[in-house]
Amino acid sequence: MLPAAPPGGASSYVSTALSTRVSVPPNDHVLLALPPTAASAAVLRSLRSEGVSVSPVSDGIGVLDAVRARDPALLVLDVELPGPDQAAVLAAVQTEAPNVPVIAVTPRERRASLLGQLRGDRDDYLLRPFAVDELAARIRLRLRLGAPVENTVIRHGELTVDTELGEVTVDGQSVSLSPTEFAMLMALLADPGEVVSPDKLASAVWSEPASANLVQVYISYLRRKIGAERIRTVRGEGYVLEP
Repeated sequence: MLPAAPPGGASSYVSTALSTRVSVPPNDHVLLALPPTAASAAVLRSLRSEGVSVSPVSDGIGVLDAVRARDPALLVLDVELPGPDQAAVLAAVQTEAPNVPVIAVTPRERRASLLGQLRGDRDDYLLRPFAVDELAARIRLRLRLGAPVENTVIRHGELTVDTELGEVTVDGQSVSLSPTEFAMLMALLADPGEVVSPDKLASAVWSEPASANLVQVYISYLRRKIGAERIRTVRGEGYVLEP
């Protein structure tokens, strides 16, 4: 399990960075009902940069109206969004828009009650805290598949990550990562085998600007835990996650 992250760190509102980036049709609209935080804005920017149509909703009052008006391909709903009881909002959405899948964002202590409200394979949930790229990646995958996200395990060579539980194993051995290290690994897993620049890593991990030196420090921490040979440095360009 991941420990609590420091304020402003990797899980301020936090990534499953999946190993496949996808393009999505421009008419696939996502309704993002999250608190107005810097991390929420980062998710918006990430999706819009890839051509995904996204509308933010910052309080629970406007969620149902927005669903009626936009008929979105997907609703992301924070169950602790300010406004009415979001369990009631979710139930209303499921009744009025049964074809709209939902990714519910919830703290761990509300997980059990939420599970009873989700519609089997149609809906999904994400525990908070989580890395910024994780939510963006689940949205991309749901839009690409047009179906539920069931697999929360990513495998890359002998490296395995359970993105729901925040568990990492290397060569079958469990590895304990800090939230920042975990987010860094997820950002590298977004483009396995490809060079990922320090700027891209920094924007994926931190909600505020971070230096290349700070990225290098956390890369060194990550290497100690998953194996130095798994992260290759390409001088002047960035880092590559090897199998």
